[in-house]
Amino acid sequence: MNTTDNVFHRALSKLLGEIFNGPPGNECYLLNPGDPGLVRQLDSITAEAASARPMPGKTTIAAHVDHVRYGLSLLNRWAAGEANPWASADWDASWRRASVSAEAWRTLRDALRRESDAWQKHAAARTDWDDLTAAGALASAAHTAYHLGAIRQILAAQGK
Repeated sequence: MNTTDNVFHRALSKLLGEIFNGPPGNECYLLNPGDPGLVRQLDSITAEAASARPMPGKTTIAAHVDHVRYGLSLLNRWAAGEANPWASADWDASWRRASVSAEAWRTLRDALRRESDAWQKHAAARTDWDDLTAAGALASAAHTAYHLGAIRQILAAQGK
């Protein structure tokens, strides 16, 4: 791994760790110090809140979480050697889980946690980055940050 790859590798690991698990200490790039990050934020949300639509026709927190989980599952399949898991991806299906029971919400959060942990490990282990793989990896942090923001806006609309 050359110096540029090493710098990219460290920066990517920091961004992914921060967005999923909150910033470690005061070194922050996406979130504020003390922010819980996506995974811990979700643990504070009830199934009822995760299933509530912020307004008619708009999606729920549960749908956002399932969408992020699905995207990470595709990245993990790719990182494990599948050539193009996106070729058969059904993104519409990733938005259909609008309502969850308490048990389904716990299962969904656990699945997201597993996928995010696996993706962070894959990204940390990768040593060969080209323009496409680097852009995709950075996009995974940006995409997740977008959905964390959307989830927080839904919570704000709920008065939480």
